[in-house]
Amino acid sequence: MKMLPLCLIEDDEIMGESLQDRFQLEGFEVEWLRTRASGRAALAKRRFGAVVSDIRLPDGDGGALFLEVKAAMADPPPFLFITGDGTIDRAVALLKAGAADYVTKPFDLDRLVEKVRDIMRPAVETTYPAATGELGVSAAMQRIEQSLPRLARHASALLITGESGTGKEHVAQLFHEFARDEECCPFVAVNCAAMPEGLMEAELFGYEKGAFTGAARMKKGLLEQASCGTLFFDEIGEMSLPMQSKLLRAIQDRRITRIGSEASIPVGFRLVCATHRDLKGMVAQGSFREDLFYRINVVHVKVPPLRERPGDVLHFLRRFLDDFQREHGGERRVLDARAERVLLEYPWPGNLRELKNCVERACILALDRVLGAESFFEEGVALLPADAAGSTLSAHMARVERDYLLRALERSGNHMGHTALELGISRKNLWEKMRKLGMRSESPEDA
Repeated sequence: MKMLPLCLIEDDEIMGESLQDRFQLEGFEVEWLRTRASGRAALAKRRFGAVVSDIRLPDGDGGALFLEVKAAMADPPPFLFITGDGTIDRAVALLKAGAADYVTKPFDLDRLVEKVRDIMRPAVETTYPAATGELGVSAAMQRIEQSLPRLARHASALLITGESGTGKEHVAQLFHEFARDEECCPFVAVNCAAMPEGLMEAELFGYEKGAFTGAARMKKGLLEQASCGTLFFDEIGEMSLPMQSKLLRAIQDRRITRIGSEASIPVGFRLVCATHRDLKGMVAQGSFREDLFYRINVVHVKVPPLRERPGDVLHFLRRFLDDFQREHGGERRVLDARAERVLLEYPWPGNLRELKNCVERACILALDRVLGAESFFEEGVALLPADAAGSTLSAHMARVERDYLLRALERSGNHMGHTALELGISRKNLWEKMRKLGMRSESPEDA
């Protein structure tokens, strides 16, 4: 069944455009309106599956519109409200009056999309291309890989979050490969954490000859160099507030001005940002601009840490061993049985970056073709005892059960209810098993 259109009533241009882009990307037909009056007119002449409305509108209160529609229509569409700190009490009162739900600024776009899906008719299931294993063989990484071709066709901005070393730049590069139309389309990466604050403006926007001491020639900035391609900001959370403001203006206007020039230059690029920080929390603290957050957070891709996708450990281990052999020659190295167990049990705080470094270290230092566990780690790292695999039956069974639960959670997207249903147990039993095994839930329903 085709989904009814979504009515979006939001006066703020940046937030409205971001919400419209994201909902359209998710398959919704969206009518974006900016005032209470235009919303009332649209609802009077067209049937909607749901209404997402800011409480504060330029010509009145969004909640009053809901009460008007509720009184005038026999079957009004469900309303979901966007509220700030000053209108939470109003949102709660509207819930008591029959509104479906509300979200508080700054909100998570993924959760908002989930809430809207819950109150509308279900969408037609999307068919994704088969995953190749480029990002990993775990269910979580295959879902990300499967989504990238569609995102590359439609998304103008992508936000990738996850711990350091999880492969966020690799996701960005694969997104670029799917998106680019020509071989010459560039992928330009900017490491915000590594670039000195005093050089960032010149590097991003470029400069004219003689603009400052040492500017011996004209230089194009990275935003200009990325035209027709992909501009990747790694660790965007480390960018200062003044530079955030300048970047936002460039993204909005799609034009930049080199230092020392008065002429503006058009630029066009796909924007991908990555961070290990909580940008939403930074917005609340005032250390990240709210308008920039909504501009870059059109689509959010969360990359889980390696410890939560154990199936990828051996997959990338073998890939890194093959890469080392191709680059340096010699025999292909293999693991002994204990090394494989140790690497699967190790929590990998540095994620894929740490795994790759450990593989290179082992290949360089080990004298034998068969690599033992000690080859991979510096002294002082606690490893499994030599007889860990068979120390006790209960220890072995606990490891097997933990791995089984991790894989089931991956298949369900870490949804506790769906995982319990697949395993044929209650949610309570699943919680108890996870607690005994020292596992932590990342369920979206508990976020």
